[in-house]
This record gives sequence, structure tokens and C-alpha cells, in this order.
Amino acid sequence: TPPSPHTGSTPTPHTTPPHPSTPALLIYTSGTTGRPKGALTTHHNLTAQITTLTAAWGWTASDRILHTLPLHHIHGLVNALACALWSGAACEFGSGAPASTWDRLASGEITLFMSVPTVYTRLIRAWEAALPATRRRWSGGAARLRLMVSGSAALPVATMDRWREVTGHTLLERYGMTEIGMALSNPLEGERRPGHVGPPLPGVEVRIVDDEGHPVPRGEHGEIEVRGPQVFRKYWGRPVETAAAFREGWFRTGDEGCVGEGGYYRILGRRSVDIVKTGGYKVSALEVEELYRTHPAVQDLVVVGMPHDEWGELLCAAWIPSAGHADIPAGDLRAWGKERLAPYKVPHLFRAVPELPRNAMGKVQKTRVRRMLVE
Repeated sequence: TPPSPHTGSTPTPHTTPPHPSTPALLIYTSGTTGRPKGALTTHHNLTAQITTLTAAWGWTASDRILHTLPLHHIHGLVNALACALWSGAACEFGSGAPASTWDRLASGEITLFMSVPTVYTRLIRAWEAALPATRRRWSGGAARLRLMVSGSAALPVATMDRWREVTGHTLLERYGMTEIGMALSNPLEGERRPGHVGPPLPGVEVRIVDDEGHPVPRGEHGEIEVRGPQVFRKYWGRPVETAAAFREGWFRTGDEGCVGEGGYYRILGRRSVDIVKTGGYKVSALEVEELYRTHPAVQDLVVVGMPHDEWGELLCAAWIPSAGHADIPAGDLRAWGKERLAPYKVPHLFRAVPELPRNAMGKVQKTRVRRMLVE
């Protein structure tokens, strides 16, 4: 029998909202492409978000999640904390330090872990730097968890593959945002397809449309729109932005994507910063980044479009060299890319940097990267 929607699994006193449309939560967007906006979520919205995830990911009162995510974001507040409370599960807050995180994952007490790609990369590096006996202990213990989830930014396939080698786990990648909760998810049981975020969750409608709002044929790219009970009510104090965010009842995510075999969706990036329009072509920066992260000299890399009089935008890359590769010529990186990408997808500029600007969720702030490249 599922727990009461208001008391969870405990008999503690409780109150109920006066109406499902009563505001329940105000979370601010991450501000990746502009100033953060307050997204007002009702009790009805929040209930839909939580019940969908607890069912899809098999939450039970016997679960124990290691929580190392910020609590000002939907990933940490709803996906990890609220779902645990709803299910009557235990939520253990950790420091986030790689060694202590590994120790807790290996303890045999944790069943669930959710994080962002940047953290998984840091955990992999900590594992690779550890002594062989420590590696065996960490890997063996982590293998006993029932589920590990990645979100809030695109999961590089190389990170997904390496994490599987280290822990035996295939990370479950999903797609959502502050305004809609989670909309797409690879399955708990079944294929977790690399580079994809799965089909729509139960009760969620998702479609791909062109610039005029017309649905596109399967396989073609377009904007992702979402409709369902989990979609937020409005942006706080911003009626103009709220009106612009909806089209005929569908929420316009601002993300470019496509849907392929089996209804699995692939995210190509934010239309405003990840889709570069160059010489009449539309290029997914995420696709280019994914490839270059497999280069042995590249620790990390991001691609942005910079204004250009002739081409509209030029692809430019800011990259962090791997140890011992700081002196590799940009021409070598371009030549390597030309062997693997269409010529118009290869960045024209490569700028080595010591680090990339990120927000609290580990997501690269591409507007700041653009400023770095012109300094």
C-alpha cells in the first residue's frame, strides 16, 4: 500500500493544502541563458512530479539515498529529497567530497545515488588516483546500489562508459527542467541508450515542432514541447515571459531535440546557446563536444557560436588540456576533427583554459565562455 500523499510512512500530524492549485514551491531557474526566473509550482504540479518519479524509478521505504546535490534546484529538492520523503525512504546528506562519497557508496547502506556529469567525472578521477585495494573496495561496494541517475546536463558517453567499467552501473539519464519536473527518462528496467534520455514518462506528453509550432516527422530536429499535469503554472511576476513560454497549452522548453527508434529522445542542446547557425547549417555544439572529449589530449571542452559577418556564427572551442598535452597545436585538433566530422562542424578556434565556468549544478555557463573567448 503506498504511503499517504501527505504523511508518507509516518503517523506525524499534517496539514493539507486548501486546493490543488495552491502554490507549493517557487524554484528559480539556473539562469544558463539569461537572468534566473522564479517558476511557481502548485501542489497539483508537485504531486504529479513526485508520484511519476517514485513509480518510474521504483522508490520504496527501504531505499536510502546519498544526497550531495544543492537544494535550490529541482534535481536535489524534488528528484532526490521530495521523492525520498514521499516514499518513506531515508535521505542521507553527504559532503560531496569524492573520497567520502565513494566510502558511503561502498558502505552497503546506500541504494540510490543521483548526481550530475561533472561529479561523476570527479569520482572517476578519484577512483583512478586511489590505491588498488581502495579501488576494489569502492567498486565492489558501489556495485550493490540498485540505481544511479545522471541529470542536469548532458552525460558524455565516455563518462557513461567509464562509470560502467568502474562500478558495473549503467547510469540512468533523464531529462527535465525547473518548469516541468522530469519529462523523459531512460527506463529502470530495459535499455538505457547512450546519448539519449529515453521516452516520455507516464502522464507526460512530448512533441518536436518546427519554428512555427508544427510537429515534425520522426527523426527530424526541432524544439521540444511538453504538456501534462507536472508543468508549472507561471513565472513569478513575469506575465510576458509566462505567455511567451506556452504555445496552445504546450510548454516551450527552448531545447532542440529529435526522437528516434523506440520513442527514445535525444537532446541536441539549448537553442539559444547549443545550436550554432553557421553558413546556413545548424550544428549541435553537444555533438562536437561529445566527439572531442574522446581526444586523448582533451580533459574537457565546450563549443559556442561567436558572431561572424560572413558565416553568421563561427564554432569556437574552449578546452582544458589533459596532463602533459598543454602544448598541442590548435591545428592538430582541427585536423583530428576534420577526419571525424563534416567540415562545417569543426571549430575554427581552440582556446586552452585552466577551467570552465560552471554554475552550482556543474553546468557550463556558455555566456561566460563567450566572454572569455573575446577577452
